[in-house]
Amino acid sequence: MTKKVIVIGGGIVGLSTAYFLHQEGHQVTVFDKSSMKSGASYVNAGYLTPSHIVPLAAPGMITKGLKWMFDTSSPFYIKPRLDIDLMDWGLKFMRSCSKKHVQRSLKIIKDINVLSKELYHDFDALPQLDFHLEDRGVLMAFQTAAAEKAEGEVMREAKRLGLDVELIDRKQVHALQPEMDMNIAGAYLYRCDAHTTPGTFMEQLKTYLLKAGVQMHKETNVLQLLSSGKRIQTVSTDKGDFTADEVVIASGAWSQQLLKSVGINLPVQAGKGYRLNEEQPTGISIPAILMERKVAVTPMQGFTRFSGTMEIAGVNHTIQKNRVEAIAAAAASYYPGVSISQKTKEEVQCGLRPLSPDGLPFIGRHSAFDNLCLATGHSMMGWSLGPATGKLIAELISDQKTSLDLTPFAAERTYG
Repeated sequence: MTKKVIVIGGGIVGLSTAYFLHQEGHQVTVFDKSSMKSGASYVNAGYLTPSHIVPLAAPGMITKGLKWMFDTSSPFYIKPRLDIDLMDWGLKFMRSCSKKHVQRSLKIIKDINVLSKELYHDFDALPQLDFHLEDRGVLMAFQTAAAEKAEGEVMREAKRLGLDVELIDRKQVHALQPEMDMNIAGAYLYRCDAHTTPGTFMEQLKTYLLKAGVQMHKETNVLQLLSSGKRIQTVSTDKGDFTADEVVIASGAWSQQLLKSVGINLPVQAGKGYRLNEEQPTGISIPAILMERKVAVTPMQGFTRFSGTMEIAGVNHTIQKNRVEAIAAAAASYYPGVSISQKTKEEVQCGLRPLSPDGLPFIGRHSAFDNLCLATGHSMMGWSLGPATGKLIAELISDQKTSLDLTPFAAERTYG
């Protein structure tokens, strides 16, 4: 049965959802508060990462968080503030930082990542799309024995789950990337991973959807949802009220505030990340995560992107210069001869990732309403998981059996 569906949010998750809903024959309208040219879907590292099997909520994160809390240039920073929503999220996060949760999550995260990577390749096969997608893997590059040991534990789990990964030394890294000899002890090469240039893909997908008949309302603020009984009746915006058979919340870091209008308190915090696009040639040809500094490096079309930090400081786009300098310093430390230009630093951009307390996204219906679906809370994997999320939501709304079990992604799950 054809349905009229409103998707709130025009990032990678929202547009992927619109695509798969349209493929199922539904009438789709997308709302986004921005011009749909910036945000987390445009400033991320562009990774497709079956390797990222460990959720953000893992043993040791509480200790690291306390250690880094008062260092605004640290890779993971929580701005201390009196906020009930942050405290509630923090308690759930603490309960989730357990070995039990990690072990329970490994295969779940791997399966949805693998599905999503396959869907990116399906997009790449479409004659209407011609975007950057390379299957060159990702290096988890380390300088210290401690980082090598920590990632070694992850590698063993990845291999157990059937992912292609091996430990290589500095000379082997140089052979793969001859124009850049990294200052590292070695790296874990996750051949299962791939990378893209996000902005290119987003622009092409928007064009494709518009030509296909998907309606898009840019620079439109959704003010509130209005309900009656078990149904969302109206999506109220600053440009008028709209109705639909189904409503999908794919509004990322803004999801919690929007859902409060219908009495749902979804635990989502904004996690700010930064990106620096260096347009001067760097010699970098393989994506890498600089382990000790928690910085991602991606060779994209026409530039090299350096991205990183996780700053939990509410919904804001304030740029902290010391965090920018920390990313630049990391680049210089691992890549001799690479220097981030002042122009690149001044053109820094940030995006807000929607963080769930346990590192798993919220995908599926909420019991409060019969016609409300959630597609948010993807933490640092929004770009990687966008297509899979869109497909799962489209299957759900189309009353089909979903490609994956949605139970682990339930909005009303317990933590711990």
